[in-house]
Amino acid sequence: MIDIKKELIKTARNSIRLTIGGAAEQTLGGTDAAMPATESQTGGLRPKAGGGTRFGGKPDVPDGFKWPYFEGESYEGVKNRPLSFIAQFDLEEISRYDTENLLPKTGVLSFFYELNSMAWGYDPDDNGCARVYWFEDANALHTAEFPDDMEACFRLPALKITAASEKSYQNGVDFMLQRENEMTERWDEFDEVRERLGADEDGEISKLLGWADPIQGNMTTECELVSRGYYLGDGWDDVTPLDRQEAEQWSAQDWLPLFQLDMVEDGDFELMFGDGGRIYYYIRRDDLAARKFDDVWLIMQCC
Repeated sequence: MIDIKKELIKTARNSIRLTIGGAAEQTLGGTDAAMPATESQTGGLRPKAGGGTRFGGKPDVPDGFKWPYFEGESYEGVKNRPLSFIAQFDLEEISRYDTENLLPKTGVLSFFYELNSMAWGYDPDDNGCARVYWFEDANALHTAEFPDDMEACFRLPALKITAASEKSYQNGVDFMLQRENEMTERWDEFDEVRERLGADEDGEISKLLGWADPIQGNMTTECELVSRGYYLGDGWDDVTPLDRQEAEQWSAQDWLPLFQLDMVEDGDFELMFGDGGRIYYYIRRDDLAARKFDDVWLIMQCC
């Protein structure tokens, strides 16, 4: 019989727990110290920024950066819209909490998502609804301006992010992928063991890395199958047995949650994904090791 506690401890990962709230000044270089302005290629002066960690505000980007757009469907119909800037992380700062050394040690990691259509990620055509950028040289960044066609409601306020290293244990739906037959009628025991280990599933949970905290089902299999071209909006009837078997067998190790973002509230501001939902940016382990962030896949889940 499987030892649940031993398995959870063996498969535990480090995560970086995030607390979001409180106004963050759009400061230069992530500090309160003013930095010299630099001459832009188009003439005039612009501030030089270094890419501090924060939620929302205006992103710090390199020269030549093109703001990402996504053609998605919302209540307004299908339209090509600018992605909202969600958050950026100063990797020199945040990597101190990355005890497994998965993230780059320098630069800025920036996350975008198109908030009008709020694609769920079960359709291959959702590709591009979310983007992740790694800007390796933080000192070469400057603060971008919002696109003129971005509505004010999708320009998020700049908020502070604080971080802490936290042990992350496998959730039930990921644990079950390879152990379903061994776990018959033992799920109450599983939940009790996780609780004794200090696993936190209640409240708002935003974090980098670790194991995801799903609201619905397993997401790694979904990431793998959608990446193979399957549309999963009407169920999984079209998935071949072999593809499903391979996805269920390997996806939990091949796909890592890079960034999980819960509802964000601060004063009068509230960002919610569906009905009490979360968004999850997933990346293949090999792509993360190679610093390739072009194929990150986003899943949205809600109650």
